[in-house]
Amino acid sequence: MNLYAKLQQRKENPLRIGLIGAGKFAAMYLAQVPKTPGIRLVAIADLSPDNARESLKRVGWDPAQYPHISDNWEALVADPQIDIVIEATGNPPAAVEHALGAFENGKHVVMVTVEADAFCGPLLARKAAEAGVVYSLAYGDQPALICDLVDWARAAGFSVVAAGRGHKWLPHFAQSTPETVWGHYGLTPEQARAGGLNPKMFNSFLDGSKPAIETTAVCNATGLTPAPQGLLYPPGSIDEIPSLMRPREEGGVLHHKGQVEVISSLRGNGEPIAYDIRFGVWVVFEGDSEYIRRCFFEYGVKTDDSGRYACLYKRWHLIGLEVGISVASVGLRGEPTGCATGWRADAVAVSKRDLKQGEILDGEGGYTVLGRLMPAADSLAAGCLPLGLAHGWKLARPVAAGQPVRWSDVAFDANSTAVKLRREMESSIAPGSGISRCDPPRREAASAPHAIASASR
Repeated sequence: MNLYAKLQQRKENPLRIGLIGAGKFAAMYLAQVPKTPGIRLVAIADLSPDNARESLKRVGWDPAQYPHISDNWEALVADPQIDIVIEATGNPPAAVEHALGAFENGKHVVMVTVEADAFCGPLLARKAAEAGVVYSLAYGDQPALICDLVDWARAAGFSVVAAGRGHKWLPHFAQSTPETVWGHYGLTPEQARAGGLNPKMFNSFLDGSKPAIETTAVCNATGLTPAPQGLLYPPGSIDEIPSLMRPREEGGVLHHKGQVEVISSLRGNGEPIAYDIRFGVWVVFEGDSEYIRRCFFEYGVKTDDSGRYACLYKRWHLIGLEVGISVASVGLRGEPTGCATGWRADAVAVSKRDLKQGEILDGEGGYTVLGRLMPAADSLAAGCLPLGLAHGWKLARPVAAGQPVRWSDVAFDANSTAVKLRREMESSIAPGSGISRCDPPRREAASAPHAIASASR
C-alpha cells in the first residue's frame, strides 16, 4: 500500500523501462507513464517504429520526450540502461524469445502476452528464478487481478473456494469466427472497421479462447485447479456468485473447492443479466466458523443463503492503464503481480469444425480452433497441442469437430524456441508439482553495449 511513496523516492533514480510491442495495451500504459513518478521509459521496440510513434502521439506524448524507438528487440533487452522489460507484442512464440533474452541479460519481465504464459509460464518462471530476475503477469489484465484477490483472501486467513472472471457467453459462441463476431457483439462490420477493431482478437474473447488462456495462468500462479470438464460459464449476477460458486452438494456448480471458473453475463436464453461481472474479476471465500459467519452478517456482507460463502470483486479491469502496478512491484519490491508456481492447467487447441488433412491452423480467435481449459495432467497424457502454438502449422491428419488437436496431428517446427521450451516443460515439470520461487532477490541488470539500432526480429 505504499508503492506510490516508494515511486516518489525514485524520482532522481527512476526505474528504467523497455517496452516491446506498441499496440493497444502498450498505448494505454504509455498514457500513464508521464504521470507516474520514479519511472523512465528508455526504449520501445516494435516491428513498425512508425506505429510506435503514432501510439505515443495518440496518447499525448511530447515528441521532444520520445524514448529511443527501433525494431530491434535484441538490442533493447541487452541495453544496460534498462531494468524492466514489458513484453506486449501479443505474439506468443515471439514473447517467449523476448522473455528468455531479457533473462539472459539480467532484466525483469512483465509479461503482457498471457498466451505465452499459458503454454510455458511455469518454465519461464523457473528460468527467471535461475537468472536471479523477476517474471510477472501484468496487472490490469484479469489474471493478475484475480491473483491479487486470491492473495488478499489467503493473507486475511480465508480459504479460497473459487476465483475467476466474468464473460459474455452462450454455448454457440464457441463456433464464432472473425466473420460472425460483430453480430454477437451487437456491431455491424462497418462500425467495427470505423473503430479500427480487430475481428480476430475480439473473437478470441468471444469464443472462449481468452478465458481459457487466462484461467490457465491463474491456476498455475495460485494453486487453484480446473474442473475436469473445463469451464462451465454459469450465468449469474454479482449477488448470485456466492450461491453459484459453492460445491454441487451444497447447491452450487463447483466440482471441487479451490476451482477456477468464469461467470456469464447472459442467461441461457440470451437475456442480459443486471449487475453483471462481465468485465470484472472475483474471489469467493469461506466463513468456516460460526463466529466468522456472524461477522459477515453483522457487517452486511452478501453471502449465499447459508451465510458461509462470500465474494469480493472488482467489476472492471483497466488493462494497460494499470500495468504500472506490476512495474512498481517488480522494480521496488522484487515481487511479481502473479507468477506460475506450478503446472496445474493448460489451454489446449480444440477444433471448431471438422478439420481436413493439410489445413493450416490459424490460432486463437480464428476459423479453425478455440481454447479449452484442461487439467495439465490430462493435457499432457493426451499429448494436446497448447493453443498458443496452434498457429501457422499444417495438419498431418484430420481432426473431428470438438476434439483437441494433438502434437501428433500437426507438422510443427521442432527447432522453434517456443516449441523447444514447451517440450522441455513437458519433460521437466510434472503437472501439479511446485517449481522454484518466482520472486528471487533483485540484481543489477547485466552490462552490455548500448545499441538500440536498426535490426529486425
